[in-house]
Amino acid sequence: MSLSSPFVRRPVATTLLTFGLVAAGVVAFFKLPVSPLPDVDIPTISVQATLPGASPEDVATTVASPLERHLGQIADVTEMTSSSSLGSARINLQFGINRNINGAARDVQAAINASRADLPTALRSNPTYRKFNPASAPILIYTLTSNTLTPAELYDAASTVLAQKLSQVEGVGEVSVSGGSLPAVRVELTPQALYKYGIGLEDIRAALGSANAHSPKGGIDAGDQRYQIYSNDQATKAADYKPLVVAYRNGAAVRLTDVGEVLDSVENLRNLGLSNGKLAVMMIVYRQPGSNIIGMVDRVKSLMPQLRASVSPAIDINLAVDRSITIRASLRDVEITLIIAVILVILVVFAFLRSGRATLVPVVAVSVSLIATFAVMYLLGYSLNIFSLMALTVATGFVVDDAIVVLENISRHLDAGKSALEAALEGAREVGFTVLSMSVSLIAVFVPILLMGGLVGRLFREFAVTITVAIVISLVVSLTTTPMMCAVLLRGERGRPHGRVYRVSERIFEAMLSGYRRTLTVALRHPRSVMLALATVLGLNFYLYGVVPKGFVPQQDTGLLVGSIQADQSISFQLMQRKLTQLVGIVRDDPAVDTAVGFTGGGVGPGGGSTNSGTVFVSLKPLRDRKLSADQVIGRLRSKLTAVPGATLFLQAVGDLGGGGRSSSAQYQYTLQGSTFEELNEWTQKIVAALQTAPALVDVSSDQQDKGLQANLVIDRDAAARLGITISQIDNTLYDAFGQRQVSTIYVARNQYHVIMEVAPEYWQNPQTLKDVYVSTSGGSASGSQTTNAVPGTVVSSANAESVNSVAASAVRNLATNSIGATGKSGSSTGTAVSTSEERMIPLSSVARFGQGQTLLVVNHQDGLVANTISFNLPPGVSLSTAVATIEATMRRIEVPRTVVGSFAGAAKYFQESMSSEPFLVLGALATIYISLGMLYESFVHPLTILSTLPSAGVGAILALMLFHTEFDIIAMIGVILLVGIVKKNAIMMIDFALDAERLRGLSPADAIYEACLLRFRPIMMTTMASLLGAVPLIVGMGEGSEFRQPLGIAIAGGLVLSQILTLYTTPVVYLYLDRFRHWSRRLRRGRPSMRPN
Repeated sequence: MSLSSPFVRRPVATTLLTFGLVAAGVVAFFKLPVSPLPDVDIPTISVQATLPGASPEDVATTVASPLERHLGQIADVTEMTSSSSLGSARINLQFGINRNINGAARDVQAAINASRADLPTALRSNPTYRKFNPASAPILIYTLTSNTLTPAELYDAASTVLAQKLSQVEGVGEVSVSGGSLPAVRVELTPQALYKYGIGLEDIRAALGSANAHSPKGGIDAGDQRYQIYSNDQATKAADYKPLVVAYRNGAAVRLTDVGEVLDSVENLRNLGLSNGKLAVMMIVYRQPGSNIIGMVDRVKSLMPQLRASVSPAIDINLAVDRSITIRASLRDVEITLIIAVILVILVVFAFLRSGRATLVPVVAVSVSLIATFAVMYLLGYSLNIFSLMALTVATGFVVDDAIVVLENISRHLDAGKSALEAALEGAREVGFTVLSMSVSLIAVFVPILLMGGLVGRLFREFAVTITVAIVISLVVSLTTTPMMCAVLLRGERGRPHGRVYRVSERIFEAMLSGYRRTLTVALRHPRSVMLALATVLGLNFYLYGVVPKGFVPQQDTGLLVGSIQADQSISFQLMQRKLTQLVGIVRDDPAVDTAVGFTGGGVGPGGGSTNSGTVFVSLKPLRDRKLSADQVIGRLRSKLTAVPGATLFLQAVGDLGGGGRSSSAQYQYTLQGSTFEELNEWTQKIVAALQTAPALVDVSSDQQDKGLQANLVIDRDAAARLGITISQIDNTLYDAFGQRQVSTIYVARNQYHVIMEVAPEYWQNPQTLKDVYVSTSGGSASGSQTTNAVPGTVVSSANAESVNSVAASAVRNLATNSIGATGKSGSSTGTAVSTSEERMIPLSSVARFGQGQTLLVVNHQDGLVANTISFNLPPGVSLSTAVATIEATMRRIEVPRTVVGSFAGAAKYFQESMSSEPFLVLGALATIYISLGMLYESFVHPLTILSTLPSAGVGAILALMLFHTEFDIIAMIGVILLVGIVKKNAIMMIDFALDAERLRGLSPADAIYEACLLRFRPIMMTTMASLLGAVPLIVGMGEGSEFRQPLGIAIAGGLVLSQILTLYTTPVVYLYLDRFRHWSRRLRRGRPSMRPN
């Protein structure tokens, strides 16, 4: 009894089981998460540390390097990069793709704690870390604008209220706020006024620090009641600081407003955001790995009315970028492609069977196989994405094959006069092994893909498993439901008169069969010619693979562009604002652009960090409205953007799949490492200059920034010592004057704000103003010294010498003055006298010489070594393999020394890795197929016959890619792997029937294979046409995301067309040759002479 017999004899039970599979799949379909790609997030953690006012070199040596030493000891760190800019350092740690991100985060926290003793004491808080995906693109970008509120108030609302609430939404991974800074009280001091009163900057810093407190005060128990002690010890607004007494001169109080201006302003003046020409703050929303993007976006949008009500009505919140629109469109297009593929497959089946009842059988088989796959996808934690739906589209041509083979064989028995039940039982039994062989050998193709590691392996694992599950379900359905339906539905079909369409189509098919019979006879008479053609095709595979353009993944058009602005390294922030406004305006005016937002001064994106850079996000109009691809829009904008001198905007299309690496101004990166800054920077400039002349590259730039202007102070240590000034005092004074120094913290209910101290803006517009800065010898404490100052160039306070008691009296007066009229929370803060006696004010010019030089704006490290990254894009028609070869040839041509080492990063690195693994992937697929077929046939020879069909498929795939001007990338490579499983089905159907004819009817090998070829011609044509038309929608699709699917469809269709033509002739010839070899080797073994001596 065959496996199918119980199911054929129990149609009700079989129907209910089939319905159960469908029901489970339908329920799972609506529960599956939706995302553009499988969950291939690279475990990455970013460590951030801030040291306001510190130069990039100081940040690199005092902050980044100690952190790198400790972080570099964490296990499974595959890449560590750092970027140190003015006042901040960011270190990115990329882990192995199988590393648990939560465990890695614990290790990172431990390393940060261990490094704290090595970090500078001026670091106000511990470095922080966050988990993120370097390849993740923003899902939503909201902009906040207002006609009445300041950018600081917008930023405060965004970071304090909105971002906090959005971060709590299910599926949201991170909300980054850019384009502004938190509110702060800024104290802008006038050096001349300080000189006049003999007050040092350190004195002011000490006064501000002591004037603002927020400490526990205890309580008072009064009988049955308890009073909590409260004081107006916090100053929260600029008005609270203005009356602060900082010194007494000639018995009169010197208030803060006497030596400068106090403003309600922002923490960092060097931040700016723009949205469609208006000042704006951006909230950039990223998804959580593995989350349902569509559901996350819907939840965020439903929450926005509530969030709008929680902030000032003067704030306009607008959605600038919504990636879910293109994701929905792309997935909808894939779903339509899947439906079209199913319809085409059904039409193929109907065209060959010409019976509605018979066509219904494979229709049910295809539908059940695809729908039931959703249930297994849900159990495995997969999502509805481009790859899983693409897998189901391709599987449409596979899953119908098993049903076709079973149905065609049962129909043949019906035509022979058997009853429907007998035909179903006998037909299913005969082809049961054939169907099993086809399915097992096809599943074996995906074993190497399942075993692949790294990003590519993770990316295609869901694709391979989805197809494998569909094939397994199809195998089960074809051996259970299909014969049962044939026994029920095909009853009574025999003997019915056929219509005209049937007769015409039958004559066409008979003519095709007759033509094949004649040509097959010729091929069998000239086997050497056929084998020569097969050898030629095999050789063509190696040649074509060497010349075909290669890439990593197709360039997606997601409707989102990201840009990096690189301006002159000596540019001021004021000029940078104008450049940003001009560039964003040019982009916004393009007819294909819907919205353009940009910011400078920090934040996320490739342009965040240094003072001469910025980031731009561009949302394009829907593809149907703009008619141009994202790359074509970039090409059109590239020439317009050159009209802005002194700044360059590098645009790149954002794809769903990235390769990590350092955030840069272009899509691909090449990293240079050296032992010294000097050598590395010298050769970086030479390499960039050489690559910019290469026609295979565009948008070539580097993140090397060593041409920033530097105001040098050469301190005369002897003079400083004579005057009683330490180097620390000089550094502190400079930091106080020019470092936007945070001198105090203001605590409120929802956030903390800072008091920032610096000299007035007119004093940091020109390096010559350094001469106007004075160093006080008081060090910030209340001094009671009675010494006089007779050093030329110094200033003596005009106050008479006071005793220690008078100093104490000054403190009392200060306290009393600050407390007058102070009641409740609105009162001014308390404070102590800071400068009340004689002190020396020494100009910097007395202890230092001034000059100008160049400095680093950014210091980059990779794996602890200094590094510069060269970024580049590809011009139209140039493949990544050509660009890689161009860079490698350039490095050899200009003779870069061995101490400067270059390596590709990001997508270019993964391209190289995929190129090296592709041959092993093909060999692995061939090996697994050979092993599985050898086990099924219990033969070493017959699997070789089946594998002989593969060379023609490879040639057809590569020729088709070249014809369509499509790169051979990893998507096309998967198409070739699929072809390995598809085209061997034809040989399996031939060989199975030939072996049965030899074994059961005693036919010769030549007669058996000849009869098998003719008998199996119809199902071979049906299965091939089904697979071919299943791939056609992938090729002709022009909707969102179609560029990601086209290489797969082109490879499959091209391979099927050529292999269909050739394998019908090469398979029988190879079968006969290998049969002769098998008999020859058997005779050789039997006739082997004895080894005994004579």
